[in-house]
Amino acid sequence: MTTPSITSITDAQKKQYLRFVEDAAEKALTEVGLDQEGILKLIENGDAFQSRIITAVQELSLSTQFTDEEIASDYGYLSGYQPKGVVDQIVRLRQLFPELGIVDVVFANRDLPPHAEGYFAIPRWEKIAPTYNAALEMVFLALSQTRNGQFYNWREGETGQNRLRQHSHTQACLKKLGDEQEGNDILIVPAQFGLRHRGQSARRAREVMSSSEFGLGAFAVGIMLLTHPERLKHLDDLWIDCAGDEYDYPPDHDRFSRTPCFNFGGGRVRFGARWGTDADSMYGSASGFVPQE
Repeated sequence: MTTPSITSITDAQKKQYLRFVEDAAEKALTEVGLDQEGILKLIENGDAFQSRIITAVQELSLSTQFTDEEIASDYGYLSGYQPKGVVDQIVRLRQLFPELGIVDVVFANRDLPPHAEGYFAIPRWEKIAPTYNAALEMVFLALSQTRNGQFYNWREGETGQNRLRQHSHTQACLKKLGDEQEGNDILIVPAQFGLRHRGQSARRAREVMSSSEFGLGAFAVGIMLLTHPERLKHLDDLWIDCAGDEYDYPPDHDRFSRTPCFNFGGGRVRFGARWGTDADSMYGSASGFVPQE
């Protein structure tokens, strides 16, 4: 099982936590109705009492949903990917999509949120095409052109609005970023390219994401592959789940239970959709972050 890096809680969070524990202790005294003998007995068992509090904090602070959908993984960024500067990314995007206009790079001057690898330039899909799905097709076309035709879509003709949609949480987070960067054609998004959630199913990845984190969809991941083509160049590069989207495959009983993904094989980047419940050491979900004040 992969272990996320640890980041310190803020002073405000610590204060809220301590107040929560104090309120819980007060409530327990009232509801249990301890008398002098009972409180003395509790104090005598102080070590056990504290141990149970620690156990409760450990259990309740970690998600227990879909824990069986996570396996160990040693896959990583074999091809030497490193996040590029946002100015270089913007230049590349404007070469591919000349219609893109305003962007304020000042948003990349802030400290990166925990777990983010860098700042990524991701256009609003509305600036590329009338619908999310049509914008995704434009990204596919650009991937094919920039890789000399070495791109294959396993879901050719099957990425319309009835088959592929954005996850509601991702939509909400992108709206928040968009509102903050109002008027910009290209958003500056802190993100990571899959390593943080390697070995986790897309469903498990969404479950353990931090409160400010959201899965990136196929459009955003495709854009990142256009600005960082070295990310997928080898069979043993970590493949990418697009946990910010959901995919519907009509024979499936459960609607929109699959997750779009990008992988590499036969010398080309490939797009497909796989079960959102499958943990695979070769895959990791890309994610973005909404910077916290």
